[in-house]
Amino acid sequence: MGASIFSAAATANCEMLDKARGEIVSMAADKILIRDLLVRGIIGLNDWEREKKQDILVNLVLEVDVRAAALSDDIEDSLNYRSLTKAVVAHVETASRFLVEALASDIARIAIVEFGADRVIVRVEKPGALRFAQSVGVEVERSRADFS
Repeated sequence: MGASIFSAAATANCEMLDKARGEIVSMAADKILIRDLLVRGIIGLNDWEREKKQDILVNLVLEVDVRAAALSDDIEDSLNYRSLTKAVVAHVETASRFLVEALASDIARIAIVEFGADRVIVRVEKPGALRFAQSVGVEVERSRADFS
C-alpha cells in the first residue's frame, strides 16, 4: 500500500479527504513516536519459531491531537504512551501470531480502538530472521475507519 494522496482543500475543522481511501481524515500534525521497542514473543511459521520466544522489534508513529495536553500539562488530555506501550508488550508476548502482518494489524487496533489514536503507522520486524539482512518486517498504516 502506497502513501495516501490528500486533496488540496482543507475543511474548516482541519480535516481533508484522503482520496486513496475515500474517507475524511484529521490533519493533526501532532505525532507520538515509540521507537525500537524490543519485545520477545512467538512469531513465525516454522516449528522451531513456535517453540521459543524471539526478538520482535516494534515502532509506532501515532497521529493524535496533543494541543489540549500541551495547554493543560495533564496526561489525562493526551494519549498515555506508557500505558499503550505496556499493552503492546503484553500483546506481543502472548499473541503467538504466525505472520508479522497479523501482529502489526493487532497493534494498530490496540492503538486506535483502545487508546484513541486517529491514525497509526506500525512497523514490526524480526531481527536476524533472514540471512544477510539485519531484519525483515512489515509496516502498516491504519486509521479509525479501518476498525469501525
